[in-house]
Amino acid sequence: MASTILRRATSSVIKSSLLTEASRRSYASVAVGTDILSAASQVSLQKARSWDEGVTSNFSTTSVNDIFKGKKVVIFGLPGAYTGVCSQQHVPSYKKNIDKFKAKGIDSVICVAVNDPYVMNAWADKLQANDVIEFYGDFDGSFHQSLELGKDLSAALLGPRSERWSAYVVDGKVKALNVEGAPSDFKVSGAEVILEQI
Repeated sequence: MASTILRRATSSVIKSSLLTEASRRSYASVAVGTDILSAASQVSLQKARSWDEGVTSNFSTTSVNDIFKGKKVVIFGLPGAYTGVCSQQHVPSYKKNIDKFKAKGIDSVICVAVNDPYVMNAWADKLQANDVIEFYGDFDGSFHQSLELGKDLSAALLGPRSERWSAYVVDGKVKALNVEGAPSDFKVSGAEVILEQI
């Protein structure tokens, strides 16, 4: 039901802003060849953790440089923790293929969403995926905004979120990028697709 509501809400938002969205996407700052280290140079993410771990670490953040510099990374973004497609399809596709990513020399498989790190931590625990996938919160959406992957999902009562997407990144450079047509879609951003692009 929630997926149907999200699809309907997304459809009406898309229809009302089709021209604006099409022109915005054609000039998106992220594409194959983009250097994320430059595009999001002032951005930090928050590694998933409990509140107590946050306090102990003095609410530390992780710079984009620390995440991508000198590494082969597969990263996927999604509209939000605990939502239907994200929980039932997107994260599980990466979890079940983690050994294939490691066999291809991938240093990190990362899930990022516009959520706080405490929600991301609880969700990763619930999905039993925190031992194989690194979860990060983009609490204010600045990472997604810097790459023009932000998405207003207010019509579905989610507020500012992100597109559903995946990327293969080597030393900060985007080598492959997949963005779904709608946040409720799951056609191009799953693990199986990006595995073929590595």
